[in-house]
Amino acid sequence: MAATLAVSGAALADITIGVSLSLTGPGSGLGIPMQNQFKLFPSTIAGEKVNLIVLDDASDPGKGAQNARRFTTDDKVDVIIGSCLTPVAAAMADVATGAKTVQLAGSPVGLPPGKDEWVFRLPQSNTVMGHAVVEHMVKQGVKTIGFLGYTDVYGEQWLKELTPQAEKAGIKIVAVERFARTDIGVTAQALKLVAANPDAILVVASGSGAAMPQLGLVERGYKGKVYQTHAAASRDLMRVGGKAVEGTYVVSGPAVIAEQLLDSHPSKKVAIDFVQKYEKAVGAGLRNQFAGHSYDAQIALEKAVPLALKKAKPGTPEFRLALRDAFETMGRTVFAHGVMNWSKTDHWGYTLETGVMLKVVNGEFKVE
Repeated sequence: MAATLAVSGAALADITIGVSLSLTGPGSGLGIPMQNQFKLFPSTIAGEKVNLIVLDDASDPGKGAQNARRFTTDDKVDVIIGSCLTPVAAAMADVATGAKTVQLAGSPVGLPPGKDEWVFRLPQSNTVMGHAVVEHMVKQGVKTIGFLGYTDVYGEQWLKELTPQAEKAGIKIVAVERFARTDIGVTAQALKLVAANPDAILVVASGSGAAMPQLGLVERGYKGKVYQTHAAASRDLMRVGGKAVEGTYVVSGPAVIAEQLLDSHPSKKVAIDFVQKYEKAVGAGLRNQFAGHSYDAQIALEKAVPLALKKAKPGTPEFRLALRDAFETMGRTVFAHGVMNWSKTDHWGYTLETGVMLKVVNGEFKVE
């Protein structure tokens, strides 16, 4: 299903953007908020008309790759945005790189060195967010942890990042359990983790699916601390988890708790702008980590496009190359989710100070 938010069939000077999001399937809790923010996308950038083409990848890597191929071959897009799920974004990256088209990934997709030449990440890296989680665990006196995460690349990347950081902090991982995004329960995994009795458990899941494993832990009697990753930083966690997620620690970018940021925080003004515009459009209290990434994509393009236009016209290979170069050289840029500074050697861009630790208190996120 295609939702074209502006007229497609681009003329040479139009800027065409292909967006692939998980609007159905397990990732829809992330993709729909991103789509909601894209509905607020400007009709022009730097005086050029914008054609925004939004496709559903159904939370499926194969479908995401198919969408990316359509964008690059049929639509001749200038930039690809998506997807909100790491496995889907990874599948899209191969196509984007092959077509020499910039991809702004909506998930923290890890790629082998040299394979991300055309891929820039809008979310914070798991390294950056893992730093905030481990730092908080140390302050909480956590000495042992369990891991309960997806079997896919998102879970694997978190385990890979968490292990050395935890070891360096003197925290021992005593149990590792995995589950699939499509699983409806984690009874066996929860029993093993409860038996290991770690001080804390890190759940690595996303959107509304992040509540299920925690419900399983609580049902099996786990009484320790529970941490969740930035893919769970949405109200879906509380909506689905209810009382079971009270007291949960969630790492997030700053956009989700804009008003709670210190006035000195560089992202406060931008984050509040995002929250106010988004919630005016979709409803009070519905701010979302992933909707914030869509907002930040607009900021990035509004800064990079004028630089690229000095070198080439949209719709050409030269413009796509100029756009990639612009992202690498545009310098310090304030996002709703932190300060971004992509470079030729760093397509992640955020600093270690970016992650914010939240706690679920009375069904709301509160800054720790």
